[in-house]
Amino acid sequence: MTMPRVEPGPGQESVWDYPRPPRLEPTPRHLVVAYLGEVVANSRRAQRVLETSQPPAYYFHPADVRMDLLRPSSHRTFCEWKGMASYYDVVVGDEIATDAVWSYPSPHPRFAALQDCLAFYAQVLDCSVDGEAVVGNEGTFYGGWITQDIVGPFKGGMGTAHW
Repeated sequence: MTMPRVEPGPGQESVWDYPRPPRLEPTPRHLVVAYLGEVVANSRRAQRVLETSQPPAYYFHPADVRMDLLRPSSHRTFCEWKGMASYYDVVVGDEIATDAVWSYPSPHPRFAALQDCLAFYAQVLDCSVDGEAVVGNEGTFYGGWITQDIVGPFKGGMGTAHW
């Protein structure tokens, strides 16, 4: 059984109003990702994926990412909508955020605009939207970013796999 839908207030979105299959849309919001104080990505031209029950996942153009801080990982996952994802570690000095970034090198045609764009797990990195610190959704399966303008409940935590 899912938790009751939170009714969005003025200026808020409910993840239960997001579509399935997911929708891809550009966003002009100012997105920043950092690790141990080092800015890893900074963009005002990202894209977001909106899918029922999940906070938005933001995808950055590679030109807006410090690729010198990323190291390819052998980790892979599959999304029924987007295809096979490749992962990267974020490396700052001797510190490593393992599998903290993912990308779709050859996405399904519906999501072709995401090819080689990079998304970041707010669970392990410091992320912000328009200066607001992001909370990563529970669990490690989804990489959604929760801000004050997004309401749930959110899929990802224990006991939500059947939603």
